[in-house]
Amino acid sequence: MKLVPSQKGFELVHQNGNWVLKKEIGFSPVEMLVASVGACGAYVYEKILTNSHIDFTIDSVDISYERAENKPTKPLSQVTILFTVQVPEEAQGKAERALKLISKNCPVIQSLDPEIAVVETVHFL
Repeated sequence: MKLVPSQKGFELVHQNGNWVLKKEIGFSPVEMLVASVGACGAYVYEKILTNSHIDFTIDSVDISYERAENKPTKPLSQVTILFTVQVPEEAQGKAERALKLISKNCPVIQSLDPEIAVVETVHFL
C-alpha cells in the first residue's frame, strides 16, 4: 500500500482509482479504521453463520463510533456494529450467540488498542 500527497490531501493508491483520505472530500483516516472494523466483522460473521449451517442474508451493516473527547488526540473509545440480518426464527438465538465469536476471529479488531470497546449487535428482519 502506498500513500501519495495530492492537492486534495493524502491518497491511498489503488488500481481502480485512488482513495482520498480527507474527511472533507472522502473518508477520514479514523472513518477508514472504523469501516475496516465493520467490514472485517461482517466477513467474520458471515463465515461463522455459514460454518454454523444457519440460513441467512445480511441486509446491512451499520457502524458507528465514539471518540474519547477527554483525551488530547480524541482516539476511538468505542465502535458499534449493528448487523441487520434475515435468519429463520428458530436459528435467531444461535445467530445472536455467534456474535461473541466475531472479535476473537477478526484480525482488525484484534489489532485495536484494548481500550477501544467493540460492540456487536444484531437486528433480525
